[in-house]
Amino acid sequence: MAASTTAKACRSPTPGTQNPATSLKHESPAVSDALVVFGASGDLAHKKIFPALFALHQRGELSVPVIGVASSDWSNAQFRERAQASLDEAHVGGTQTEQQDFLAQLHYVSGDYKQSATFEALRGALLKEGRAAKRPAHYLAIPPSLFPTVIRGLGAAGLADDARVIVEKPFGRDLASAQELNAVALEVFPEDAIFRIDHFLAKEAIMNLLYFRFANTFLEPLWNRKYVSSVQITLAEDFGIKGRGGFYESAGCLRDVVQNHLLQIVALLAMEAPGNRSTAAVNAEKFQVLNAMRPLTPDNLVRGQYEGYRDEEKVAPDSDVETYCALRLFIDSWRWAGVPWFVRSGKCLPTTACEVLVRLECPPVQLFDHASSAGGIAADAAVAGSAGNYLRLRLSPRSLIALAARVKTPGKSYSGEQKEMVLADEHTEEQSAYERLLSDAMAGDPSLFAHEDAVEAAWRVVEPVLENHGPALAYAPGSWGPAAADALTAGHGGWHNPET
Repeated sequence: MAASTTAKACRSPTPGTQNPATSLKHESPAVSDALVVFGASGDLAHKKIFPALFALHQRGELSVPVIGVASSDWSNAQFRERAQASLDEAHVGGTQTEQQDFLAQLHYVSGDYKQSATFEALRGALLKEGRAAKRPAHYLAIPPSLFPTVIRGLGAAGLADDARVIVEKPFGRDLASAQELNAVALEVFPEDAIFRIDHFLAKEAIMNLLYFRFANTFLEPLWNRKYVSSVQITLAEDFGIKGRGGFYESAGCLRDVVQNHLLQIVALLAMEAPGNRSTAAVNAEKFQVLNAMRPLTPDNLVRGQYEGYRDEEKVAPDSDVETYCALRLFIDSWRWAGVPWFVRSGKCLPTTACEVLVRLECPPVQLFDHASSAGGIAADAAVAGSAGNYLRLRLSPRSLIALAARVKTPGKSYSGEQKEMVLADEHTEEQSAYERLLSDAMAGDPSLFAHEDAVEAAWRVVEPVLENHGPALAYAPGSWGPAAADALTAGHGGWHNPET
């Protein structure tokens, strides 16, 4: 009798039989029938929001009125001229008819956010000309200090009923202010109607982290403290604060990108597999990672400030605000106990890129001369930290997934070198982050938005060093930051610098 074997194939669900609970998409009661943009005269609207909305219009995904609200004393015509200038500067393309049809959807309300008359005028704009919008999405592209004022104004005017609110980061300045803001928002809107934007989460490369983690069998056996030596995440920018001195003086690098963008990346990389792909299941696992992170201490943080920052407009001459920070994190979970996570970000660095490097331990017994088993680090200083295999994930400016392995070089000697195998290399994105986020928020899909529990857990990690820290050390523009940051990665191969 012939022997038979049965192979287990990776099966996709049979069409029409997929369990709705496995979908990452959230079932929305209804799509918003208007978009209200508070802060419509600001830089964010000009540089990001108008081009994103026009792209949605081109694809037929935006057919509802867009009402801008700001203090500038503009007419509808002036507001549309501002939007037209934004489209021109962004080189969005499209036909003249497409642009004119889009501009015709734009309307404007001028007023003070502290005055009830502004919200009454907004109510009138939502009801005008037979539009009768009843389920608007209110997008707060305004300074965080105004969030409570506008949210309460919407509630008092009855404009929060069946509506959604989209809140730009930063969501609070510390744990207490985040909790206070959450309380204010929940006074007026239910949690499932609050969308906290972190545009980083909507980038295609960031979304791919979740897919790559859990769609590949080979990764899981290696993805733990036994085989991973360390993980590094670098978010580098080759430019300065670009005239945003007032904002940066109130925020700094730790608040601006680490507490939100980079800790969210850590959570995606370190999380356990969710029970299904529902938003609630994914958010629960991300929260568990953030909750297991050890709160930072001053000896695990290095702050820097690029030379020339204090000469920027609206920057204090004796400012100690950091434009760079590097930190060493530990996640006290069964999977990651003892594995250091190195995170850094800064302005005026040699390149603009975001990259993850997952270093794997060296083989337990070394048969060749290139490495020793001590700590998984190579004995030869020339290849220190590079002897072990690694996984490199570039998230921007284009996404790339590469796996490095050592291969023998030709000849009689048993010597080798590290070679990368590129698994994926993408150069473009079909959708910008703001297109995706605005479309999802209006559809009521919370998949790419932060939940209040995760926001507060991330603040708990950085809270101890928001005020208790060393001075911001000067570094030269074009360098990789203060030399003191090298001490954080000592014994783990040093920092990996993304390609310039």
